[in-house]
Amino acid sequence: MSIGNAASYRGRNAIDSNGSKIGTIDEVYEDTETGKPEWLAVKTGMFGSNLSFVPLAEASEAGDDLRVPYTKDQVKDAPNADPSGGLSQEAEARLYSHYGLPYSEASSDTGLPGGGGATGTAATAGTTGHSEPTPHGTRGVVGNDVSGPETDEAMTRSEEELRVGTQRQEAGRARLRKHIVTENVETTVPVQREEVRVEREPITDANVGNAMDGPALSEEEHEVVLHEERAVVDKEVVPKERVRLDKEVTTEQQRVSEQVAKEQIEIDGDTDRR
Repeated sequence: MSIGNAASYRGRNAIDSNGSKIGTIDEVYEDTETGKPEWLAVKTGMFGSNLSFVPLAEASEAGDDLRVPYTKDQVKDAPNADPSGGLSQEAEARLYSHYGLPYSEASSDTGLPGGGGATGTAATAGTTGHSEPTPHGTRGVVGNDVSGPETDEAMTRSEEELRVGTQRQEAGRARLRKHIVTENVETTVPVQREEVRVEREPITDANVGNAMDGPALSEEEHEVVLHEERAVVDKEVVPKERVRLDKEVTTEQQRVSEQVAKEQIEIDGDTDRR
């Protein structure tokens, strides 16, 4: 596998042994002694926030993707390594151990595990050097770094970007509860009662017989029973309605504001001089 081909893997998808996407290839790291490609730096996790290292030895092309003989979980669980300035021997040793590959400090002339290539089984892994990102071109470095270790001919300018998502959280609770209250209810109901009314009628031929029936003089009593109605109150429990709780989702626009930092590159010195 040539450095040129390895450099072309940047931005392509890395897939695992089952064909599932692991992440996007961010960088290809080469061995500092041999200059050969040795590691893939793959962006994983939500928004590509994590960087996981995968051995390039047994990787193979699968269309536009690059397949590695490891599972997605195995790559995500790989030991953390600081990519700035390259991978140290200690970091490489931990990574090779995680992927089940033997590690040796013996020099390798390929930059890949001994006997390895695009496919196959590695017999010996690692070199006495460490791994650094593969150069993006063959042009020589112009000038020297004065602020840190020597890198390449270009300075990378980065800036922060907002990545906005949503998080579901409890906002409150609602419950139904019923209790008993009392109120006065007034209504009107008609009632009847009997009253005594005295009626007098003269003696006529029609009633003279009834009038003369009995002794001429006597003491008598006549009794009439009077009745009346009274209002009677009774109560009955009657179901009136059914009440339940339901939920509906509404969507609203919420504005977020956050400060982001970005790098700016300035040129010092006389750049117009010919």
